[in-house]
Amino acid sequence: MGAVNSITECALMEIPQTHKPKNAGRWRNILKHARKGVTTPTPQSLIQISLRFVAALLGFGLLAYLVFRSGPGAVWRQLHAVGWGFALVILLGGLSQLAKTCAWRQAFTCDISGLSWSRSFVAQLISDGIGQFGVAGKVVGEGTRISLLGRAVPISNALSAGAIDGGLHTFSALVVTVLGISAILMIGPVSVRWRVYAALLIAVLVSVVILAAVALRNRWQLVGNATRAIGRLPRLHGWVRDKQPIVDSAEDNLLSFRDEAPAAFWATLIFNLLWHMLAVLEVYIILRFMGAGFSVGGAFIVEGLTKVINLVGALNPGNFGTYEGGSMLIAKMFGVTSTTGLTLALCRRARTVFWAGIGAMCMIVMKKAEAPKTIAATLDAAVEPSHGE
Repeated sequence: MGAVNSITECALMEIPQTHKPKNAGRWRNILKHARKGVTTPTPQSLIQISLRFVAALLGFGLLAYLVFRSGPGAVWRQLHAVGWGFALVILLGGLSQLAKTCAWRQAFTCDISGLSWSRSFVAQLISDGIGQFGVAGKVVGEGTRISLLGRAVPISNALSAGAIDGGLHTFSALVVTVLGISAILMIGPVSVRWRVYAALLIAVLVSVVILAAVALRNRWQLVGNATRAIGRLPRLHGWVRDKQPIVDSAEDNLLSFRDEAPAAFWATLIFNLLWHMLAVLEVYIILRFMGAGFSVGGAFIVEGLTKVINLVGALNPGNFGTYEGGSMLIAKMFGVTSTTGLTLALCRRARTVFWAGIGAMCMIVMKKAEAPKTIAATLDAAVEPSHGE
């Protein structure tokens, strides 16, 4: 969290408040709480970093073991079978990032005419790339996305848009997951034991979706109240107290967004659903090129189950190993080889790395292009007082 606070502080220094926020006092209070985080390493933070590092190493080890067990030659043959289809996967990856950028831009409640599409797209690529490294990566990625906006958007509106976009993305992911698991119960060759597990998971997810929809309609602050309940625990009281204003404000913005901007609300939700549909199409293309014989409906089920794997592996930095292992289990459920599932996961991970690299290169180019302007502005500010002497 110290890194996130540092990013937020950098964003605050770089973005002047040229627009008056709708709730300026509330956001000043939130940012004051956000800056209370510890920015210097502490024994506890060093232990957490060490644990994440060890977890990442174990994940890499598990990934190497899975490739070795499947046979590098067999994996290579499957990758070769995908062939030029990987170019389609890269193209779909770009389209999905564009859809996610559109969803994010729709979530802004202020004038963003000064925010170019190119900067928005690059910020989204960087945020998504960092977000692959688990829960902490998503938090840091969001902070980085905000800092890359420059002077175009006030920090308060950027934080609000991130909360809205993230909440609707999670909601749409839950819907896709519920539909995917429900479909496999109806048409999939699943054992009785796994059917029971799936039915229990569906019951939990459906309850969450319904509760979220009702809370959105009636503007219930479920997350804020749940956080306050957790904060009553002695060991978590101090940590929750510092984060409570941020949680409350983010949830309040999400709940009021539907009433204040209904067209933008539905546009954000639709673009997030489009992101998931493009992911389904990606799965379909990869499996078809490998000759697995999956239909679009089968690809939809695979994507729904993959989201469960991502949820389970969220605590594993980068989800290395667990993502590939989960894809192999899903493939075996459909009666295809585990190597097919492993190759599917490797292709999708390569697509993520490709677009993250594109985002990083674009960011470097943008920073180099902006450097002379920044230096000139700094020199002008330093020279300006001398004219009045």
